[in-house]
Amino acid sequence: MVVTLFLSPSCTSCRKARQWLESHNIAYVERNVKKDKLSADEVKAILRLTEDGTEEIISKRSKAFSQLNLDFNTVSTNEFIDLVVQHPSLLKRPIMMDDSRIQVGYNDDDIRQFLPREVRQRELVLATMRSDFQEQTKNLVIEEN
Repeated sequence: MVVTLFLSPSCTSCRKARQWLESHNIAYVERNVKKDKLSADEVKAILRLTEDGTEEIISKRSKAFSQLNLDFNTVSTNEFIDLVVQHPSLLKRPIMMDDSRIQVGYNDDDIRQFLPREVRQRELVLATMRSDFQEQTKNLVIEEN
């Protein structure tokens, strides 16, 4: 599994996403959306994986969004794809995706979906053990008092 990381270098969340992928040894391909023009196929692939369509990936705070002054509910899919190809800053960043999953924005909990299943399971077991240990320690302190 190779993750594609769509980012812009000045974005703090993008740098966090890159650091997280590297610290978890997850192979990724970096795509600077400001420098490397997105293809229509890439935009289609992103759209295909969204749950909420354009709402999930459009940055309403971007300068391009306010300058275009469009109602994206009235724009056809092909028009939307063309707009994103022409104005990549319309996309929220970072966007991380593989063949079957997408993560828009950086979120510590949600990004874990890109960990291999066995690593997620191992982390769940460790978290459970830590929680149990803390609970037992707390009970011991209460009993001593």
